[in-house]
Amino acid sequence: MRIVIVGAGVAGCVMARRLAQLDGVDVICLERVTQDDHSEAGTGLNVGPNAVKAVKAIDPELADRITDASYLWHNWRISLTDGTVLFDLPLTKVAEGPGWRIRWSELYRVLREAAGPSVHYGCDITDISRDAADPRRTSVGWMQDGKAFRLDGIDLLVAADGRYSGTRRVISGEPRIKLTGVAISRVLVPDTSNGLIDDYEQWFNGPNRLLSFRVPPDHIYVAAAFPIPLEAEIAPEQKMPDALRAAYTPRSAPPSAQARWLIDTICQNVTETHWARMQEHELLYRAADCNVLYLGDAAHGMVPTLGQGATQALEDASNAAALIAEQYNKGQRSVAGWLAEIEALRRDRMRFVMEFSLQATDTMLEGADPVAGTKHKNETPFQDKLKALYRDIGLSSDGNIELRRHTG
Repeated sequence: MRIVIVGAGVAGCVMARRLAQLDGVDVICLERVTQDDHSEAGTGLNVGPNAVKAVKAIDPELADRITDASYLWHNWRISLTDGTVLFDLPLTKVAEGPGWRIRWSELYRVLREAAGPSVHYGCDITDISRDAADPRRTSVGWMQDGKAFRLDGIDLLVAADGRYSGTRRVISGEPRIKLTGVAISRVLVPDTSNGLIDDYEQWFNGPNRLLSFRVPPDHIYVAAAFPIPLEAEIAPEQKMPDALRAAYTPRSAPPSAQARWLIDTICQNVTETHWARMQEHELLYRAADCNVLYLGDAAHGMVPTLGQGATQALEDASNAAALIAEQYNKGQRSVAGWLAEIEALRRDRMRFVMEFSLQATDTMLEGADPVAGTKHKNETPFQDKLKALYRDIGLSSDGNIELRRHTG
C-alpha cells in the first residue's frame, strides 16, 4: 500500500512516523523546504494538554522528545495592563497534565528528526490530480534536486500542507473564509524581561490584548491583538510604535511592570513582527470522491484564541494514525472506510473546538469589556468546556480509539 503525505509539518510528521511502522506500507512525505531549514517555522506556540495526552497515547517516545525541547505550560492568567488580575487558572483544575511551550522551529526539528527517512525535503510539487486509471486514487508530481518525479496510483493522500493547502484547493476547491474582526501580530524576542514573563499570560486594555510566555532556550513569544472592522485590512499606521503604545497603555493608571516591558518590546520590534487577520475556514476532513485526507490547518484553519491550532494538528494526527494502524492490523484495508471513520471520529470534536475558540474571542471584539467577558471564564460552564477540550481526545491511554463521537 502506498501513502503519500504532503507537508512535513506537525500532522504530517506524526503520520509519517507512525504509518511507516506498518508492514507492507510505503510512506512518502513530501516537504517543500530543505532539510534543517526551519526559517519559515514562525515564532513560538503553546500546545494544549489535550495534544500532549494524545501524543503520549500513541507515541510516548515522541512525547518525551517534545517535552525535552519545551517548557511545560502549567497556568493561565489574565490581567489588565494596569496589573489587575481577572483570571488565574492552574491547568490541573481542568486538565490531566500540563501543556507545552516551545518554539515552532524546535517543534519542527524534533518532529522531522523523529519522522526519519520517510520525509523527502526540497520537493516542489508540480501536479496533484485524481489518478487517470482509478479516480479513487491520486497522482502527485514534484521536482527535487533538479529532477522530476511522479507517483501514480496512490492509495491514500494525506494533505497536511497547512491553512493555505494547495492539495485541498486542487482536489476540493477553495474553503470559505470567515473573518473575526481582529488583527493579531506575533514576534519572538530574546528574554530581557528579568523574570517578568514566564508561563502563559494575557493582558487587556479594553479589547486590546497582549499575550506572552517564555520558550526555550531563552526567548519570549509576544502576540498583540486589537479589533478592526470585519472586512478591513490592517492599516499600516496601526502597526506603528505610537499606535501600539496607545492601544495597550491604560489611561487611568500606569502599566504594570509586565505590561510596560511588553509594550516597549512590541514597539521596538515592529520591523520583525508578523501580522495577520484572525480568521477561520470551513471544516473538511476528506475529499468527496477520492481517497484524500485533510489534517491540521488544511482541514480546519481556526482562530488561535485557545491555542488549538498546532494542538489540534497533533490531536488529528494521533487519532488518524491510531485508527489507520488499528484497521490495517486487523486486515481492514478499505481506505474509503478509514476516511469515513476518521471523519466520524473527528468532525463533532472539531466543531466543538472551533466554536469554543471563536466564543473565547469575545473579549477581543470591538466594544468588548474584558472584565465582564473574563468573569464567565471563572464560572463552571466555561471550565467544564475547558475540561472537555483538554481531556476528551478520542484515544485511550494505550493509543487505541476510545470514542466514536465527541461527547463534551
